[in-house]
Amino acid sequence: MKSLMVKGSDLELSFSYEIVWENGFFALAEQIKKLQLPAGKVCIVTDSTVAELYLTEVKEMIEKLNVQVTSFVFPAGEASKTLHTVQKLYTHLIEEHFDRKDVLVALGGGVVGDLTGYAAATYLRGIDFIQVPTTLLAQVDSSIGGKTGVDFDCYKNMVGAFHHPKLVYMNLHTLETLTDEQFACGMGEVLKSGLIRDAKFYEWTINHMAEIQERIYPVLVKMIQKCCDIKRQVVEEDPNEKGIRAILNLGHTVGHAVEKLKNFELLHGQCVALGTVAAAYLSFKRGYLTNEEFYEIRDMNVGFDLPIFVDGLESESVLEATKSDKKMEHGKIKFVLLRSIGHAFVDHTVTDEELLEAIEFINGDRIDGE
Repeated sequence: MKSLMVKGSDLELSFSYEIVWENGFFALAEQIKKLQLPAGKVCIVTDSTVAELYLTEVKEMIEKLNVQVTSFVFPAGEASKTLHTVQKLYTHLIEEHFDRKDVLVALGGGVVGDLTGYAAATYLRGIDFIQVPTTLLAQVDSSIGGKTGVDFDCYKNMVGAFHHPKLVYMNLHTLETLTDEQFACGMGEVLKSGLIRDAKFYEWTINHMAEIQERIYPVLVKMIQKCCDIKRQVVEEDPNEKGIRAILNLGHTVGHAVEKLKNFELLHGQCVALGTVAAAYLSFKRGYLTNEEFYEIRDMNVGFDLPIFVDGLESESVLEATKSDKKMEHGKIKFVLLRSIGHAFVDHTVTDEELLEAIEFINGDRIDGE
């Protein structure tokens, strides 16, 4: 077993929790017991896909703690990441008499973790929860850092709260059951991690493309642990995203706009990958990236089975959708650019004309029409 501590504090928030990497669920009960939580009841929140694979096993593990274990299962997919699903979860917790000392366990990918975390942040003004991420995207990014939330009227993550888990427990063998598409989505966040903070890790990821695509276990372990450490560093520096933490949003402004306009038909990681290409294009046009660096970033999407173009959207519509992004500040987009590979920064001066040009670059319909 290997682990990593995440801890930090400011005037509004204090947190400390462990990220544990294992090759099974066998140590989950022991790790929860170490927390010495006063819970008498635990609710495992998961989706219909993950429930079939892991719910029974995880439930049996937690029952070893001599607590009452219930489960709440909702239909898999982004369409369930809504206040309506949270309301159903609240009802389940009320009917099962959950109190402030009880615990939620998020078993699944990013949708499950975000939704469960938000429910934990708001039920009875806040109860404890534990992240058990089962997708690559959740393991390298969304399960760490305390951001929770749900979508509202197709606007991505517009309702949310900062609420850190008490534990992040990763069974890395769950990656064996991911579809190729889901695995690729996680790689979008892996590439982002290197681009924003660690050029050597970005180069390492490219050099190990074959082993990663073949899901060679020791290589995946090293990759996931490095991503977690990068995220930990940024979160500890800026817990509430008042400054540097915003670099974690590389690719997300355009990505969220595409995700909304495609009615969530594209997965989050695919949209972030498209947004990263747009951000890299802007960085190239401003002279921060060389021609070679820009096209390497774009082409790595292809190498990891991620898109570089999107079809069926008007560029102007994508631009307009970015203005509804939650990262707007005083009417200006906080846009993440790359000063170089491994060095991201937040820029408030990106114009509509610049952004539209970048969106045009990833517009597959424009390419087809030329």
